[in-house]
Amino acid sequence: MSSAAEQTPLTKPDFLGFGLGLRPQHYGEILEGGDDLPIDWFEILSENYMVQGGRPTHMLERIRERYPVVMHGVSLSIASTQPLNRDYLRDLKALADRIAPRWISDHLCWTGVHGINLHDLIPVPYTEEALDHIAARILQVQDYLGRRIAIENVSSYIEFEESEMAEWEFVAELSRRADCWLLLDVNNVFVSGKNHQFDDAGFVEAIPADRVVQFHLAGHSEGEHCLIDTHDQPVCDAVFELYGRALERFGPVSTMIERDDNIPPLAELLDELNRARAIAGAVLPRLSAKSAA
Repeated sequence: MSSAAEQTPLTKPDFLGFGLGLRPQHYGEILEGGDDLPIDWFEILSENYMVQGGRPTHMLERIRERYPVVMHGVSLSIASTQPLNRDYLRDLKALADRIAPRWISDHLCWTGVHGINLHDLIPVPYTEEALDHIAARILQVQDYLGRRIAIENVSSYIEFEESEMAEWEFVAELSRRADCWLLLDVNNVFVSGKNHQFDDAGFVEAIPADRVVQFHLAGHSEGEHCLIDTHDQPVCDAVFELYGRALERFGPVSTMIERDDNIPPLAELLDELNRARAIAGAVLPRLSAKSAA
């Protein structure tokens, strides 16, 4: 995967169904719930488990015996101009080797400078120079890990005057140049669409269908001047509506509810997950009928 000539044919990972972000508040209920829980898979925050031993590692080992798991990181800083963090990549690969995730993902952003992690997902200018730079770094990471990774679109609150193309054009072209998967965060598309006044449905339509392996659904908050991607609220109706449009575009894609703060009881998240499942249950049969006609 180190050059276009060496790209392997696209065979998307299997559709996992409908999952949740694994959070410590729910460990007990998950392990006690058995097969009765309507959860098909879990996404873990990679950095929380890039350690040896401890309760989180023990719980993850028990849960992964029963459920498929994917890894989702927040510190790869793939768009940074600093050298790739080899210690981070070593620990990421060790975790992947240990738990065998279905795929690994991180964000289209940079997260720090001069060795300082700012703990934020900072957007990039959408330029040809940035495309070349980030694609080359994704290829390096994929060579090191021995697998394609999935890159997620982020929410943003500013735009760069230097940008030479729209975000959706940048994301689509990046996936081709880097030969990577995409994680389409539907809430991030909605939030950025409102903040920058672009057509969120048009964003969805511009993304290559053969690259998207996962959807995020999440909640956001209303700031004084923009929407903020806080992940501390339920998924709103408009994001669920956009999710339906995404299903029409991409077909069955592994879908999860992402909640990182103000964590509710597991039952509330399952209600949201079942709503996503119901939307897919209405949209996907229509697609199958249309393709069979």
